[in-house]
Amino acid sequence: MRVGFAGLGRMGVPMARNLARTGHPLTLWTRSGAKARDLAAELGCKTADSPKALSDAADVVVTMLADDAASDAVHHGNDGLFAGGAQIFVEMGTMSPDHIAALARQAPQGALVIDAPVSGATQAAQDAALLIMAGCSEEEAKPVMPLFDAMGKQTICLGKQGLGAVMKLSVNSLIHGINQTLAEAMTLAEASGIPSAKAFDVIEASAACAPMLKYRRPLYLDEDAHDVTFTVALARKDMEVTAALAGTLGTPMAQGQATLDALLRAEAQGYGDRDMAAMLAFARKEKQ
Repeated sequence: MRVGFAGLGRMGVPMARNLARTGHPLTLWTRSGAKARDLAAELGCKTADSPKALSDAADVVVTMLADDAASDAVHHGNDGLFAGGAQIFVEMGTMSPDHIAALARQAPQGALVIDAPVSGATQAAQDAALLIMAGCSEEEAKPVMPLFDAMGKQTICLGKQGLGAVMKLSVNSLIHGINQTLAEAMTLAEASGIPSAKAFDVIEASAACAPMLKYRRPLYLDEDAHDVTFTVALARKDMEVTAALAGTLGTPMAQGQATLDALLRAEAQGYGDRDMAAMLAFARKEKQ
């Protein structure tokens, strides 16, 4: 099975590395040709000059892109993925369900579009420990399961197209809500004089601790000393898409709206490119 991979950002690079280990012929494309060439040299694989060339070189194309607009730009047009010859397109970025439905309508005849977003940060991508939420049946997933197994620890098939995107937004709304609540809880503890590390010790040992708090602890306690893994701007984008979906489905999300409002305020004050752990620093600033 020939595999194409588009989108070599923080998550895409380790995911591509894990795909290279499967032994399937791999071709890479990203907007920065130099980045694709450097990674291809490391992995001993090929690069494509355009999304169409990538699709022509692959049976399955996996994309890891930032948002609906980036995905649209890569899939459509004379040089887009859909102009090439691949027959399965796996979208692993966080997209809106409407976008996935549009891709499915616009895909070449006979081609299959699978939304398969992931849960897990850059370390999970490096360790091939991602959770993959696939908007397809188990039968539809069979051809690409070797790829999912190479990138993730578990794949859950949700039955039909678009439900992977819905589930990803649901999970991310919980993650961003936890992130915001953690910022508020830490600020409350610190305001009473409890040292930050000691407060985090208690939270980490409590029933309230989620796994993401454990692996993000270094960022919460010393953001500047660590690389950005997921920005405030991307969190805001997630929550905007989630709020729009909730409005369409008539589902009240008061906590989600409060989280989005905080992210919008933080981004407006220059926090957009910082890691989402910076919401703790933002909460401290708002307290002043």
